[in-house]
Parts: sequence; C-alpha cells; structure tokens
Amino acid sequence: MGPSMRDVAALAGVSPRTVSNVVNGAAHVAPGTRARVEEALRTLRYRPNAAARSLRRGRSGLVALVVPEVGSPYFGEVAARLADVAERRQWTLLIEQTGGDPARERRLLDGVRAQLVDGVVFSPWSLGPDEIAARRDTAPMVLLGERGPEGVADHVVIDNVAAARDATAHLLALGRRRVAMLGAASGVGEDTARLRREGYRQALAAAGLAPDPALEVPVGALHRADGARALEALLDAGTEVDALFCSTDELALGALRVALRRGLRVPDDLALVGVDDIEDGRYATPSLSTVAPDKEAVAEEAARCLAERMDGAAGEPRTVLAGHRLVPRETTGAARAPA
Repeated sequence: MGPSMRDVAALAGVSPRTVSNVVNGAAHVAPGTRARVEEALRTLRYRPNAAARSLRRGRSGLVALVVPEVGSPYFGEVAARLADVAERRQWTLLIEQTGGDPARERRLLDGVRAQLVDGVVFSPWSLGPDEIAARRDTAPMVLLGERGPEGVADHVVIDNVAAARDATAHLLALGRRRVAMLGAASGVGEDTARLRREGYRQALAAAGLAPDPALEVPVGALHRADGARALEALLDAGTEVDALFCSTDELALGALRVALRRGLRVPDDLALVGVDDIEDGRYATPSLSTVAPDKEAVAEEAARCLAERMDGAAGEPRTVLAGHRLVPRETTGAARAPA
C-alpha cells in the first residue's frame, strides 16, 4: 500500500484534515502550511484515491463523449482536446462512436446512467430535436453541433452560416464567379449542411450572384472519397467551375486529389476552401485553405457547461458560440502557407 494522509500529515507536522484540504484545493490553508504539505506529498509520492473521492461525492468520475466518427480528423481533434480538459478536471473520459446510426444514438442517449456516467457530451447526426427532447436519461448533457432543440440542454456550436459565408466570400474576392459547393446536402449531418449552404448563398447574393442548382453538389457522406466523387461528377457533366467551397476539409482533400489528377492547376484553374482546419490540410500539396473552428474553445466550453450542470447549476439551457477564423493557404493563392 502507498502512503496515507496520516503519513503525509506526520511528515508535514499538520493534521490529516489539513492534508485533505491541500489535496482537494481548499483556499483557506496558510501559504507556509500548504508548502510544507506539498513538500511532504512529493517526498512520499502520495497519490489520492480518486475512486474513493468520487464515491464520497456520489459520483463515478466518468464522463462520456458520444461522437459520430472517432476516425474523423475533426472529431478526433475535439476528443483529444476534451481529454486534456477532462484530465485537468480529474475526470475519466469514455468515448463512444455512433456512426450516425439513429438506433445507436438513441441507445446511448438513454443509457449513460447505466454506465455510471456523471455526464455526457453528445454530437448527434441522426436524431431529431423531438427525440433528443424526449430522452429518458437524466444525466447532465451538453450538445455539440447543430442538432439540438432549444430548452433541452446546453449547446456549444460555431456559427456555421458565418463560417460558410466567410469561406465563399474569400473565393469571390479572388475574382471567382463559378463557385460550387460540395456538401450542399448530405446523407449525414444535414443540419450543418443546411446552415453552411445558407452561408454560401448569402455570400453569392452579396456579390450579386444567383445560386445555380448545378453548382450545389450533394454528397452521401463527408469523407475524402465523397469529395472526389462529387468533383468527378461535376467535371464529367461539363459544368463550368472555377472555385470550390467544400463543407469539410475531408471533402476538399478528396476534390483536390481529383483536380490535380485531371490536370487542373490549383489555385489558377480551381481554388478550394474547406472547413475544419484538420492537420492533413496543413501538410497537403498545395496546402488547403480552410475555416478553422476554435476547437479548444469547443472543448473548454463543453466541459465548463457540463461541470456546472453536474454541480447542480440550474437555469435555462445556454447556447455557447465558439469562434472561427479564415485561414488562407496555397489552394487559394496564399504566397506562404501558415500552419
């Protein structure tokens, strides 16, 4: 067995209660006393029993993150950031993947208590607002993404309309006039596709251009292969296009591969912008212009909201807006491509 609080107290010359206060971050410990206790903790290599502490508080210390695709670079990066935040908060993060399957989303949405989970951060793709509102599980929940009815749970989002508008406006500012959107509709994440299509159309309208149905290309999913197929179909149909706004970076990377294979010069013949700022895009050749969501803020705000609800905070559910920024790189002619 490792050293106990009594061992630490004896070495520091204080009471076990004082050691407990230092270990739990209590503010009312004199600086000199705190320093002696911390030195004793280091000397004895004391490690608090997290399980016992959680049980005393009536909690498991487990928090779930439910996402559509663990293999998605975007969700992978959000999960990594949330894992870092969870470690700082002394939570253990469990990650579940739904594949966007409604039955699995429903099962996980209603079953987190059965896994002794204290709270859940949930990014649904398939369940509609009514189904989310009708969840039976009472564990605190924070929603990511667009599918979430108001008045049900705290919700962390980026402004997808503004993000798409910024990306499309960037292409139009380059003098492009035949700007297509890959992912204007999607078999998954349809709410996000709808909002990004709205931002795309707003940018066109601001430039005096009417939307052209031939330039709004649906995709079955949001992967590289779907972007490749979408651009192949556009080119095979003989559609005139000089720029692409892609609803995700993965779609853009698939389209970039096709453009280069078919002899198009990027960005001279075809300029591209994606959304998500995934690492692959930074190291592509040419590097991918993108809209970067503040993924750090998404993770921090989701954890903050969840912690407050787990601590019993009341009040109306909140919508928290995380920021985004346009990152021009080589696919839109940036002279140097910032990482």
